[in-house]
Amino acid sequence: MRPFLLLFLLFPVLELFVFVKVSGAIGFFPALLLVILGSMLGVFVLRIAGLATALRARESLSRGELPAQTMLEGLMLALGGGLLILPGFISDVLGLVLLLPFTRRLLANKMRQRAEDQAMRQRAFADDLQPRGGPAPREPVGREPNVIEGEFEHRDTK
Repeated sequence: MRPFLLLFLLFPVLELFVFVKVSGAIGFFPALLLVILGSMLGVFVLRIAGLATALRARESLSRGELPAQTMLEGLMLALGGGLLILPGFISDVLGLVLLLPFTRRLLANKMRQRAEDQAMRQRAFADDLQPRGGPAPREPVGREPNVIEGEFEHRDTK
């Protein structure tokens, strides 16, 4: 948790440092305009990405496929758009990297693989917790369950 706290505190300082360096190289107003344009691009991406992801997920479901890859790529698009909205050049560069199809697919594949591995580890651990003989059967093996056949008649007691 401490590395995240350190990153949370250090990130705005780094963003400010980079902004000062860029504004010194190209001027304050052009640097400010770039930050504003990056934020506008982020808002645009978030609006379009949500709709596009929902449509692609719907198409995947209609084909009978699970839309896991589509949903992860949509998450990457949303994260990229969110990073573009944040003021600063570092977050803009990271957001643009997430918007590139190659890196988006690569990261989505890595996340999906990690989730599958985690699910396998949890499943293996859950199997270890069960008794060695497996779950106890409800009825003794070789016997039929007790079934009582009959009829009934519904009577009102008014």
